[in-house]
Amino acid sequence: MQGSTLTNTIPLMEHFYTLQGEGYHQGKAAYFLRLGGCDVGCVWCDVKESWDASKHPQHLPSELVDAVTKTPAKLVVITGGEPLMHDLGTLTSLLQAQGLATHLETSGAHPLSGQWNWICVSPKKFKAPLDSVLTAAHELKVVVYHPSDLEWAEQHAKKANTTCKLYLQPEWSKKEKITPLLLDYIKQHPQWELSLQVHKYLDIP
Repeated sequence: MQGSTLTNTIPLMEHFYTLQGEGYHQGKAAYFLRLGGCDVGCVWCDVKESWDASKHPQHLPSELVDAVTKTPAKLVVITGGEPLMHDLGTLTSLLQAQGLATHLETSGAHPLSGQWNWICVSPKKFKAPLDSVLTAAHELKVVVYHPSDLEWAEQHAKKANTTCKLYLQPEWSKKEKITPLLLDYIKQHPQWELSLQVHKYLDIP
């Protein structure tokens, strides 16, 4: 894991200003920082090009903050890849010093670092989340690829804190089959809510 001084760099795959397309903050304007590097390896991942951190340019945390502050963004989403493969303390401190809200999207498979206004954990079967990250989550978003994933989702919900928002999200390539299943399940288990990838329906980043 990288250190947290101002001179340490972070691999950045892409960055863009758009709307949050999923989960609790869906529809809000957000600046996305997609970091390179992931060792979780989901077979259905739609950003597999993020996995190899060495393929992406290194940036100082201050450079990323400068890019964000050139826009009207008030909310920054740090995602990946798996962003917690990197120490995010300096980056999040600098962002918050600018009055920006920091949101994390993670599988939870690595120890938590950084200062966060919102933590979304999307656990993956390929590398289990750490209990310490699950208990810190504000949002648990489980991508459902197969009906058996529902039982797996419930197992992780039991480890989350009592105020954590619970979401089920159909895996995009299976959405025609899985979405009706989720609608029925949520009606029977109303502690869960439906998350859709609205940005994909709208064809925006």
